[in-house]
Order: sequence, then structure tokens, then C-alpha cells
Amino acid sequence: MRYRFYTADVFSQTIFGGNPLAIFPQASGLKTQQMQKIAAEFNLSETVFVLPPETSSGTRHLRIFTPAQELPFAGHPTIGAAYVLAAIGEIAFDIPRQTIIFEEEVGDIPVVIYSEAGKPVKTELSITQAPEWKADCPEILQIADILSLNPEDIRQDDFMPEALSCGIPYLFVPLKDWQSLSRIHFNQELWQKMLADTWASSLYVFSFVNSGKSHFRARMFAPGLGITEDPATGSAAAAFVGYLARRLSAKSGQWHWRIEQGIEMGRPSLLEIRLEKQADNITTIGVGGASVLVSEGVMEVPTLDN
Repeated sequence: MRYRFYTADVFSQTIFGGNPLAIFPQASGLKTQQMQKIAAEFNLSETVFVLPPETSSGTRHLRIFTPAQELPFAGHPTIGAAYVLAAIGEIAFDIPRQTIIFEEEVGDIPVVIYSEAGKPVKTELSITQAPEWKADCPEILQIADILSLNPEDIRQDDFMPEALSCGIPYLFVPLKDWQSLSRIHFNQELWQKMLADTWASSLYVFSFVNSGKSHFRARMFAPGLGITEDPATGSAAAAFVGYLARRLSAKSGQWHWRIEQGIEMGRPSLLEIRLEKQADNITTIGVGGASVLVSEGVMEVPTLDN
């Protein structure tokens, strides 16, 4: 059978920036094995398959695959799918700020489509559940060896390495300066020995930056998901909001930050993250950004042998 697909660059306003994504807007009829093979064929960090909703409240049902496995949730496919479906007319929108609901394995994900002059310009997902945290962190020396850095490059103050999840666990590793990010040489052999079997085996390495454009710069490595390095990671950004929330003294308020990612890969990305707290409880985590449509085509998907 023939299936139409689109590709988009997510968390970027220009083609060849951001994180590439393949979207199949009408994926009914595809089996799990076919979806996995398609994702491996594209070999992007994720491919998303859009299906009819399974509940009365849902707008669409999403299934998300890396080249190696299916994910219960991922940020850039959620954000990119909303943009593409709006851009190609699969989802109607007639107001500047319209909310849709994507059904994913972790639950219903609200996504706001922001539009100007009848065209989508930005999308933002929201998560209302608190991030999960576990005291499951390797030693500083192990982390440094995996990244080919010195232990002294890693902060060990209030911003220490820590593992959190908003659907996918990440090990957050703060560096003392952003220049150290460019010196990382990821040692996959050491990662396999020291980190592959831990709860949070994907590393999100970040540092504060002093620029008007962003507050943080980050790199993300997830060999366990089939992703050597990711240029923009929405699910990690969501969990990162939880990481930041644990370090805020204010019990209530709203905060906004921006993250640069993908710089070292030549695919600059800009992610906008948002936090709302009330009485020391997280009420909303938001992750959003721009997307741009890149290509469209048709794939011939062979029938699987039973």
C-alpha cells in the first residue's frame, strides 16, 4: 500500500535546522512491525504515525518510533505533528491559539497551535503530571569518562547530576561552562558498560549560557534508543523543567526559559520551556517552538508475511 508522508524540521524556523521528523498523517492500516521498519528506513531520531482518536476527547492518536523502538511519549514528534497537521489542513484551526489533544501511551497531551494570518507559526505541548525522580546516578568519574571530560568539568553543587522522567528517563549532567560541551567525545563502549542498564541511560548534558537568545545550551545522547546524538529533545526538555523546579525556592509562580541544542551537530535548535507552580506543586510544564515543513512524498509499504 502507498502512504503519504511529510518531513519537518522541529524547533527551528529554517530548513536544515532543528530536529528532522517524518510524519505519516493517515497511518491507519499500518501494523507495528511496518511502523518500526519505516522508522528504521528514515533513520531519523523519531517518526510519528497519526491515527484516528480512540476516545471522544482526543483529536488524534499518535504512535512514535525511533529507528530501534516505540516510545510512550516524545516531545519533538508531538510538537512537529501538530504543526504539520495544521499546515497541510488535516486539523482545522480558525483562532490564533487553538488547543488539540494527542493521545499517547503516557496519556492525553494537550498541544496549543499558535497561528498568524491563517498559518501555524508555533506549537506547544503541556504536561500536568509531576516528573518522576529517582536516586539512580552513576559516580561523577564514570559520567566524566563516558563524556571524555574531566570530573572537574561537572558541577557538584546545587546543580548536580540527577535522573528524572516525564515519560522517558534522562540523566541530567550540568557542566561548569558551555565551552566544555564542544569537548565532549561520547564513549559508547564505556556507556555500554556503565550506564546502558540503568533507569536513566540517556544523557542530557547542559550548561548555563550568557546570551540574549537562550538561558541554557545542551547536548543529548541516547544510544539505548538508537540515537547517537539528538539535535533537539522535547521529552528531555520537559523533564529538565522538573529538574529546574526542584532547585527553585519560590513555592508559586511562572517561569520561562530557552534552550539551545544541536549547535555542535550543525543543526541549531531553540526550545522554549515553561513552568507553573502553586503551593510548591508543579501544575504545568510546557515545551514549545517553531517548525518548518521540508518535504512530502509517498512510500510504498510492502505487506508483511504472516
